[in-house]
Amino acid sequence: MMNNSPAYLRASLKTGKPVVYIDMDGVLCDFDKRHEKLMSKGINQFQAFNHTLAFKDLDPIPGAIEAWHALQEKYDTYILSTAMWSNIEAWTDKRVWVQKFLGKSANKKLILSHNKGLLKGSYLIDDRIANGVADFEGEHIHFGTGKFPTWKEVLDYLLTTEEKDNEENQVHNLVPDKEISE
Repeated sequence: MMNNSPAYLRASLKTGKPVVYIDMDGVLCDFDKRHEKLMSKGINQFQAFNHTLAFKDLDPIPGAIEAWHALQEKYDTYILSTAMWSNIEAWTDKRVWVQKFLGKSANKKLILSHNKGLLKGSYLIDDRIANGVADFEGEHIHFGTGKFPTWKEVLDYLLTTEEKDNEENQVHNLVPDKEISE
């Protein structure tokens, strides 16, 4: 049955696609570059996190914007980031970054949480294991490390993984359950 109600009246916003969460700093945007720049001006590494410019107008990580759009075709994608509690500007700067670089495709898809393990989904693409990443129920894709050094490897894995899952489901649907269990 088709629900023609406006989105704000629908009880469920699920799309039926697997859910992917993407971290911002170090995954979508280049926080390290800004952090190093602030430290080169004599700001110590801990004060740099609370600097008013720490999260403002960060450069995108190469391939991140294209990856966001590519993943949206097969996944229900969200940005899942942690903003410094002590840096109020960080909360706004993250929202502004999403609007500037991802546009309408990311409207209402920014989630800021200090416990990423509370969210449900299939995948979490994050460069760190802090803030509850270890408790995430789905698969953690550890961005910037051996298996996933860049967005190319992440896309190869996720887009191929989804295609394999679809092929397995199609084969499973063609073979009666009785034959599979034997």
